[in-house]
Amino acid sequence: MNHRPAGHPPTVWKTGTAPGIFPPLTHGIALFRRPLEFLDSLSAHGDLVEIRLGPTRAWVVCHPRLVHEMLRDARTFDKGGPLYTRLRGLMGDGVVTCPHADHRRQRRLLQPAFRPARVARLTGPMGEEAEDLCRAWRDGQEVDVSAAMMTVTTGVVSRVLFSDALDPARAAEVRDCLSTVVRGLFVRTVVPVDAFFRLPLPGHRRYTRAVARLRAVVDEVVAQRRRTGGARDDVLGTLLAAADGPEPEVTGGEVQDQLVSLLLTGAESAALCLSSAFGFLALHPEAEQRMHAEVDTVLAGRARPTAEDLPRLVYTRSVVDESLRLAPPGWLFTRLTTREVEFGGRRLPAGTTVLYSPYLLHHAPESFPDPERFLPERWRRGGPDGPFSPMVPFAAGSRKCLGDTFALAQATVTLATVARHWRLRHRPGPVPPLRPAVTLGPRALVMRCERRPEQPGPVPAGTAAGAATAVPRARACPPPAVRVPREAGDAGGHDA
Repeated sequence: MNHRPAGHPPTVWKTGTAPGIFPPLTHGIALFRRPLEFLDSLSAHGDLVEIRLGPTRAWVVCHPRLVHEMLRDARTFDKGGPLYTRLRGLMGDGVVTCPHADHRRQRRLLQPAFRPARVARLTGPMGEEAEDLCRAWRDGQEVDVSAAMMTVTTGVVSRVLFSDALDPARAAEVRDCLSTVVRGLFVRTVVPVDAFFRLPLPGHRRYTRAVARLRAVVDEVVAQRRRTGGARDDVLGTLLAAADGPEPEVTGGEVQDQLVSLLLTGAESAALCLSSAFGFLALHPEAEQRMHAEVDTVLAGRARPTAEDLPRLVYTRSVVDESLRLAPPGWLFTRLTTREVEFGGRRLPAGTTVLYSPYLLHHAPESFPDPERFLPERWRRGGPDGPFSPMVPFAAGSRKCLGDTFALAQATVTLATVARHWRLRHRPGPVPPLRPAVTLGPRALVMRCERRPEQPGPVPAGTAAGAATAVPRARACPPPAVRVPREAGDAGGHDA
């Protein structure tokens, strides 16, 4: 690798080509069979490295400054390439996948749902979903942590999107559909032959059925809301107001596209981040003990945190950041140049596929010493900072994920709530390595629950220790804004 500080780019960019006996075949195979190792190897060949994906020539950006230059010029480097071609088949042209020309309009429409004051009001539901999960577990039980985290995140995201329109049966169906879709998307990204996916193979049929059913469930919820009427403070209400007004701002198809996009990205990425965090903590007991001590001190006997607790959960947030660094759910993205451009020492013609990988940047030793080590302490002072930070799991520029504050708050609240009650342990034997799909993280992580000792309850108001009080479950009233502490870094997990 090029051992240069991330904030000090070279005066002349180094370009190169990934090695391979027959690159159109071997690069695609390497990216499919051992993608993380393949990506990690590319920096040794330059700051901008050419690879072949079948007949397509593509460039992988390996230096953080070049990545930021690309992401800040969304007009020239628009969302496109194999990944977004496949994603548009699922999400349509929602905010995650739409072209640059339409992004600002869509973002302005959806942004109010993810403002800090709105996120603060959602910390209650976030804690409730996690607390319900904690009540269902039993001491010594083996639980599928990956599925459990999907249950929590799907429940929270569905409240943001649809309020309470997803009953338990439909919520479970949505989770199953999302799991099938995510498994099928990655192979559709790296295999460039469309005819292959028209073969009547069982996996292809499962994927097609899951996509159709996911969209059907969303259609059912939209139709139900239109029948019952009434203004609701959720994303669906915002979209229907824009679609059904005297001068419609969106079409019925776009309502569905937005809901499917936000459901997929909001539930899957957050669940993977949390699953990774619990897996890492079980392998690093000192970090786990330190987080438990912080949670016990901050919550002071309460079952779950409120919005005002988030700035005090500094180490817990650091665990979230370090999990996102080691295993960013969004690990590989593509862009497509809309015009000829000078970039990284090369002149790229219009229509060039450019890739960047948060995983590659997050594992660079010049940016993160001892990069394979799980070390939440590296975020206590904010981690790598500056205008070209190598920590980019939420992307950057105008298309940085609009739900970054929401995702970080949800991860911190869920992690703290579960840690308040339970310690999770790996089963005997080796821990399986991460295997990327369209997202990265453990998808079948089974762990054993160990109940933690009950902590002392909150100190009554008026005593010398303070006035922490329990928050009623049904009507928690957090303060009007969430403050995410800078000490814990600035990271996340989507690319919208």
